Amino acid sequence: MPPRKPNPLTTVLTGFGAYLMFTADTFRRMFVPTVQWRLLLQQLEFVGNKSLSSILLASVMIGAVFGIEFGKIFRLFGTESMLGAAAAFALSKELAPVVGAFLVTGRAGSSMAAEIATMRVNEQIDALQVMAVNPVRYLCAPRVLASILMMPLLAGVFVICGILSAYCFGSLFFEIDSGVFLDKITWISKPAHLIEGLEKAMLFGALFSSIACYMGFHAKGGAKGVGKATTRSVVMALVSILIVDFFVSYFKMERIF
Repeated sequence: MPPRKPNPLTTVLTGFGAYLMFTADTFRRMFVPTVQWRLLLQQLEFVGNKSLSSILLASVMIGAVFGIEFGKIFRLFGTESMLGAAAAFALSKELAPVVGAFLVTGRAGSSMAAEIATMRVNEQIDALQVMAVNPVRYLCAPRVLASILMMPLLAGVFVICGILSAYCFGSLFFEIDSGVFLDKITWISKPAHLIEGLEKAMLFGALFSSIACYMGFHAKGGAKGVGKATTRSVVMALVSILIVDFFVSYFKMERIF
């Protein structure tokens, strides 16, 4: 008899369970014992500093689009002054954490997956185990912790630069008064909205980095396996960010005012 094909649902549930166990072990290795500071600083610089230019460029461009497109819409109703409120609200709650996580996933997440997958197929991870070095603590824990710490900072930079860009282009094309611009921001956007966005950024950092490490850690099949692991990690991380963002936003629905 031909072998039975595995049930797709069983395969998905098994993989998800393995990912949860891997992630739990990674978080435990962050603190028992603590992550080496040298490894953590290297990953903080890799995830944060090297992603800053992409974050700055994206935030300025998105803020410029807000300033131009939202200004056109609000001009129809004579409410150009609401541009600042709309930009600040959208950036702080959604765009900064989501777009920022997308950018860092494409740059840092893919690199994490490719690097760890290369070590796996070249049996370097096995060599670490032979030398009594825990590979999860040495390779995965610093990367996940660095992503958790740096993503809120990058999201905060994204919000500030995006709002400044929206103001510059709004005042350039629609002659928006700076005092009114700031007043509307404080009227609509509350500190809780910014905190929610930073919390999302922290969650997304943990999500994409743990997925990248898991996919790289379980890669197999030589160079082709490295490519597959990298591609799967990026795709799964992006889809997971969107799904988690929906549920977080749904359970935190509140009145704007």
